[in-house]
Amino acid sequence: MALCVLVVTSLTQAQPYSFSSIMASNSGTQFATEGYGHIRAIRVWDLYGYIAGLQLRYAITWGPVYGRRIGQGTDLELAEGEGIVQLSGKYITRNYIRHLMFVTSRGRSMVAGHPFGSSFNFYPSSSSSELLILSGTVNRYGITSIGAHWGPSGLPAAS
Repeated sequence: MALCVLVVTSLTQAQPYSFSSIMASNSGTQFATEGYGHIRAIRVWDLYGYIAGLQLRYAITWGPVYGRRIGQGTDLELAEGEGIVQLSGKYITRNYIRHLMFVTSRGRSMVAGHPFGSSFNFYPSSSSSELLILSGTVNRYGITSIGAHWGPSGLPAAS
């Protein structure tokens, strides 16, 4: 009897790793953020109502800029123990990501871009997971698609 309960319990628990599908055009050069440690900060640039570029900081090191660095970026610094648990936004099919909203485990958020187009809402399959990696495609004007990779809090990101 104990074995049956154990099997049923393990089958009903959410998997700690999940992937939220790429949204928008999927045209351009593929990218995936990388770094060691937790995501500690996010920076997003928007221009004329679309997401022109993004950059993540893992631990103390900023990663590369994906897309364009235009003017002043919008930043979100995360506190110790805080992670990204939701990514929402809007996109135009065969075009660009138009709007992004990152939500943290402490209920804080950062918004960039213009809220126009079709909506998406990404979140992990497990409540103990957080954003580990962003991936997608980019061209010389901006981010053309985006996806989110989720995993257990406390794990180092791929490098």
